[in-house]
Amino acid sequence: MTSAGTAPEPLLRRARFADLTPFEVYALCRLRVDVFVVEQECPYPELDGRDTEPTTEHLWIEEDGAVLATIRVLDDGGTRAVGRVATAAAARGRGLAGRLIEAALASYGDGPLTMGAQAHLEEWYGRFGFRRSGPGYLEDGIPHVPMRREPA
Repeated sequence: MTSAGTAPEPLLRRARFADLTPFEVYALCRLRVDVFVVEQECPYPELDGRDTEPTTEHLWIEEDGAVLATIRVLDDGGTRAVGRVATAAAARGRGLAGRLIEAALASYGDGPLTMGAQAHLEEWYGRFGFRRSGPGYLEDGIPHVPMRREPA
């Protein structure tokens, strides 16, 4: 608790895979599986090999040791790709995913950013400057749209 009697702000953390502890890897993967596989009933290849790439950065929000939200930023050569955006059901509505997107923009917004967004979130990502960049498609049975954000 802070001196004003309120809980401290959840902590924004970031690391490359090689710098994550085994417990952090487990917590990040657990949240992604809880959201995408269990909640959204979407079996997909969670362990796709991209998490361990030396240039991939993992960002997450942690509170009392629990991971509440996470994203990863991949290096795709001329662009960075934001993905695996997930927030724990109990932590939604607190702006945590937005904080993570803003942190990614602060680090990588000087170059183009791409993502494959779930279609129902297109407008939400638009708040951060992402725009649809092609036709919609199905990925693992869920409608998606390609999105791109040009440097500011």
